[in-house]
Amino acid sequence: MNKTLIVIQREYTTRVKKKSFILLTILTPFLLAALIVVPLWLATIKSDDQQTVMLVDQTGRYAGLFKDDASYRYVPSPADSASFYSEDSDVEAVILIRGDLTRNPRNVVICSRREVPADLLSYATNVLNEQVRRDKLAATGINGLDRIIEDVQSEFSIPTVKRTAEGESSTSSTTVAMVAGFLFTFVIYFFVMTYGAMVMQGVMEEKTNRIMELMVSSIKPFQLMMGKIVGIALVGFTQIVIWGVLLAILLSVCGGMLGIETAASPEAAMMMSGGMPPAAPPSELDEAAAAILNLPYWEMAIMFVIYFIGGYLLYASFFAAVGASVNEQEDSSQFVTPVVLIMLFGLYAAMYSIENTDGPLAFWSSLFPLTSPIVMMVRIPFGVPLWQELLSIVLLFGSALLVTWVGAKIYRVGILMYGKKPTLKEMLKWLRYK
Repeated sequence: MNKTLIVIQREYTTRVKKKSFILLTILTPFLLAALIVVPLWLATIKSDDQQTVMLVDQTGRYAGLFKDDASYRYVPSPADSASFYSEDSDVEAVILIRGDLTRNPRNVVICSRREVPADLLSYATNVLNEQVRRDKLAATGINGLDRIIEDVQSEFSIPTVKRTAEGESSTSSTTVAMVAGFLFTFVIYFFVMTYGAMVMQGVMEEKTNRIMELMVSSIKPFQLMMGKIVGIALVGFTQIVIWGVLLAILLSVCGGMLGIETAASPEAAMMMSGGMPPAAPPSELDEAAAAILNLPYWEMAIMFVIYFIGGYLLYASFFAAVGASVNEQEDSSQFVTPVVLIMLFGLYAAMYSIENTDGPLAFWSSLFPLTSPIVMMVRIPFGVPLWQELLSIVLLFGSALLVTWVGAKIYRVGILMYGKKPTLKEMLKWLRYK
């Protein structure tokens, strides 16, 4: 046991002291925060220059509908002119209306010497479509028809509420649950793939440098393999914790600078007993914040750690066995590719199960040990029966222990095998060696 701890300490300290680890651990949260915050910040910045848009309205009915804003100034003009399109002109675009739009929508066109800005096109389209709609309704001669149609076409969203048998209610959101589940799923997938491959790479490097021959003379191969797996797992945990803390701090600081505040959790949108809705309905931001706060965090956190450990142990043992069996990076592809495809299948199964978390694909994929760490995390925010969680965990850790035992057998022989590519038949023979 002491020797295993020494290997764990060596793997951990060696990797966390590397400059690449330090730089990646520190810079990644800044990069992620920048990817989230910078687009939001840039979207709030408006150009200080107010562009001129000429309105050539030959009908005289539509020009007055356009209102100046911070981006555009609308100037009526009796006729179109070639000077509007010269390089020296300060005219951004020309809205040319040639006739009644209720009779022919093609009577309007926007001309510019370059591509028309999307916000200008959207504004002009909305303004003219609204006026055309009003004109067509007025032509029917029915009083109040526009209000009737507007009322008929109005939409509403259905709030969702979690309610217990005791009558306690809390706001919920299907979208928030989907995002939270897939986020945990992706973290497990990323970690297992990245650090499992790191285990294989480390074993191959030590085998290629013939360091293994010295190490196995003083430590059992199983202790060496488990020391590497656990040591690299701790490296991953350290990196994820630092990423989470730094990212939370950065987003909080950036959110304060941009004036983004987190809303407090409101009460349920409506009394489940049939009472009246609250006097001031919560905003969408309030409802989303409440749904986030009402997620089963303790269950998600505990299950995340359990599936994280089980999935990593399962795949890392396999990667360690592969790394000990081959001599070159190219030789490992024939063994690694099927496992990578299974993990990709698990990721796609999670994506397709996110809208039907109780369907056959979600159910069987969350029980199958090779995909359960990925798929089960999608289901947990929606509620999973306890017996399914327990069965999935038993199958996962049972398979992980089996793969660890098989991997240790292969690892014990493979680390001292040089000179030729191992076949699957030879690796099966290694399992019978004592």
